[in-house]
Amino acid sequence: MQSKPPNALGAANDTYKLPPKLFDARCWACWLVLGVVVLVIASFATLNLQWAKFASWDAMQRMGRFVGELMHPRWGLAFVVKVAWAALETLSMSAVGTLLAVVFGLALALPAARTHAQDPARWRGVARLLLNALRSTPELVWAALLLIAAGLGPFAGTLALALHTTGVLGRLFAETLENASPGPAFALRVRGVSGVRVFLYSTLPQVLPQLLSYSLYRWENNIRAAAVLGVVGAGGLGQMLAFHMGLFQMAETSTVLLAMLVLVALVDALSYAVRNALSR
Repeated sequence: MQSKPPNALGAANDTYKLPPKLFDARCWACWLVLGVVVLVIASFATLNLQWAKFASWDAMQRMGRFVGELMHPRWGLAFVVKVAWAALETLSMSAVGTLLAVVFGLALALPAARTHAQDPARWRGVARLLLNALRSTPELVWAALLLIAAGLGPFAGTLALALHTTGVLGRLFAETLENASPGPAFALRVRGVSGVRVFLYSTLPQVLPQLLSYSLYRWENNIRAAAVLGVVGAGGLGQMLAFHMGLFQMAETSTVLLAMLVLVALVDALSYAVRNALSR
C-alpha cells in the first residue's frame, strides 16, 4: 500500500499560524496596556488644556510677533565675544559635570550590581537607594541648594550636573554590568582570579562601548541642562538668557539661543563621530 502524499495545506497550516487576538482576558500584558491607555485618557480629561485659546487668532498673532522679534539677532562683535565665552563656560560645565558623574556613577554601580549568582551584593540596596535619591532630585534643585554654599557661578552648576547625572549613569551602568555575559567572568573565577582582575579583564571590555555610549548621551543632555541651570545664576548661556529675556531684549535673546543651538549641534556631531569610531 502506498502512503498518501503529505497535505501541503495542512503543512502550511502547521507552519503558519494566525496571529493571536489583540486582546485576551487571560493576558496580563493586555490588561497592562489597557490600563496605560485608560490612564492617558484620564490625564487628558483632568488637565485643563485650553486648545481653543491656544489656537485662537489673537494667540497666533502674539506668537508670530514674538517669533518675528527673534528673527533679528544682535551681531555686534563685543556681544558675540561675550556669548562665545558664555558658551565655552556652558560647555566646560557640562564636560566636567559629566566626567565627575562617570567616575562616581561607575563607583556606585559596582556595589549596586549583582554580576553573578554567587555575588552576595551586600551593599546593593544602599547603593541603589543613593542612586535613586541623586537622580530623583532635579538639577535645578541641586543648583539652588549648592548656590547657598558655593555662591553664584559655574561651580554650583557643575556640581549640580555631576550629582544628578551620577544617579542616572550609576543606574544605567549597574544594569549594564548585570546584563554582561557571565561566561568569561566565570571562567576566570574558577581559575582563582581575583574579583578586581575579573572585572578589568572580562566584564569591563564587554560593557565599555555601552558605558561610553551612555556617557556621551548624558553629555548631550547636560549641554541643555547647563544652559537651563544658568537661569538660577549658575553661569553660562542660561544666565545670559534669563537676563536678556527678563529685560525683553529679543535681539540679544535670539543670539544666545542661536549659540545654544550651535553648541548642541557640535556636541551631537562629536558624539556621533565617537560612536562610529567605537563601532568599527
